[in-house]
Amino acid sequence: MTNDIDRAEPAAPKGHGFAADVLDGLSRAEKRLSCLYFYDAAGSELFDEITRLPDYYPTRVETDILAANGEEMLDGADEDSALVEFGSGSSRKTELLLERAPRLALYAPIDVCASALEKARARLSARFPHLRVCPIVADFSRPAPLPAALADRRRIGFFPGSTIGNFTPDEARALLLAMRVLLGPGGRLIVGVDLKKDPSRLIAAYNDAHGVTAAFNLNLLARINRELGGGFDLSGFCHQAIYDARAGRIEMRLVSRRRQTAKIGGRDFAFSRGEAIHTEDCYKYGVDEFRVTASDAGWTPGRVWTDAEALFSVHELRAP
Repeated sequence: MTNDIDRAEPAAPKGHGFAADVLDGLSRAEKRLSCLYFYDAAGSELFDEITRLPDYYPTRVETDILAANGEEMLDGADEDSALVEFGSGSSRKTELLLERAPRLALYAPIDVCASALEKARARLSARFPHLRVCPIVADFSRPAPLPAALADRRRIGFFPGSTIGNFTPDEARALLLAMRVLLGPGGRLIVGVDLKKDPSRLIAAYNDAHGVTAAFNLNLLARINRELGGGFDLSGFCHQAIYDARAGRIEMRLVSRRRQTAKIGGRDFAFSRGEAIHTEDCYKYGVDEFRVTASDAGWTPGRVWTDAEALFSVHELRAP
């Protein structure tokens, strides 16, 4: 069989939601930009580089967990099942699951970056010629049209990378509920969750000595310049990562080095020296803590897989 590729239309024209969200976020008393916009083509490449850094354990450890337990995670997946990935990026981790589910016939990756989806589609098409690939260009955190090919199939969701940690606990519950509705009765969700640990280990992972995470963070301003005609001077901002132990989260910011003004869409945005743009939260969980969050969203928590150091966890959730 050859690959049959379906495409869903983007949720909004390129730049439309981005521009509105940027203007809204920078107009707030505490300036904020959504981490969902990190992942344009340049940002996706930088993130792939981050995942190869020695101090950035989440990707390496989660990959080991998937490699060791992927067959068990996708047990029961067959030609009537579909794997739906939320925020798929390069789909590298997904290959570990696809290798271990040879009967699975359909894969639907959802991502905002069309170029990343196309690269992943081409690679997976060549490696798994039996697999029907249905890329969906959309923000997985918002409702989006799904390909007709997903109808009447048992759906298994895949949400790796501890991306769930980018949402507040209330937002995470709402997102898990929306995923349960999309995956339908009897659906399953395999979700990666970063665990609470020594803060020094966390800080090192989000503030690497090579400056790659700083470049990744600053690329958000570069993207505004490229796509929205913004006037940010990147040298006027520095990357900052701190751990808020009470909230249980890493906070990433871009801090203004001096008083300055940036123009976007004909509007001026003033920054004082030391003023920050909040770009990302990365919440960490205990295993039982996350199971309670999933239960509150209507899921039945199932199996949990972790590494020997208890750095990271992968959870199975089942819909009633």
